[in-house]
Amino acid sequence: MKKGGYVYIMTNAGHTVLYTGVTSNIELRVAQHKTGGTEAFSSKYHTKKLVYFEFLDSMHDAIALEKSIKGKTRSKKIAMIFEMNPRWHDLADTCMDNV
Repeated sequence: MKKGGYVYIMTNAGHTVLYTGVTSNIELRVAQHKTGGTEAFSSKYHTKKLVYFEFLDSMHDAIALEKSIKGKTRSKKIAMIFEMNPRWHDLADTCMDNV
């Protein structure tokens, strides 16, 4: 596993909810989202689809980016997702082998 941290965005089936988080272990964290083993917000809104993630070399930088993303408007978050993942595929299915 790489040192540093991942910033990620999860969404629900209808893409109506965007959950932004930070973790040092993206595979474990995504698995927690998918099985409902996360905090109340993620369980309540079924944010089980990974649509964006970014690795940063330090957890400090990852936390700073997470805060920055959380401060963005929904439209800016959507633009970030479209830049990386224009079809909103579940990146856990296609990209997790590369982390």
